[in-house]
Amino acid sequence: MIELQKALSAWGSVDFRKVLKAEIEQLPPDILPLQEGMSHCSYVSEEPFKAMIIDVREENDIIYAKVGIFYSGIIAGCSCADDPTPVDSQPEYCLLCLNIDKQSAGTQVSLLAE
Repeated sequence: MIELQKALSAWGSVDFRKVLKAEIEQLPPDILPLQEGMSHCSYVSEEPFKAMIIDVREENDIIYAKVGIFYSGIIAGCSCADDPTPVDSQPEYCLLCLNIDKQSAGTQVSLLAE
């Protein structure tokens, strides 16, 4: 499970969104559902991704954050030596919902439909 300790520590401060964004952007992309959120490509690129905090609210012991993720994907060819398909990255975007537990900082991440 993902733990967003820095974001939890910043909860209630004016810096919360900035801290949450930075902490999300430091996560390894393979622990986020980016592959499932693809609409144009077949594989997530190794390029860094960017997060945009869209909405944040609190309910009981959970902080809910709606986050847009801008990342790159690639359309993989057959990987043959004579494959003419260029391996160019294409922009991708998906929406995630982060449920941050206010006691443990344990965070559940799910893909949202646009």
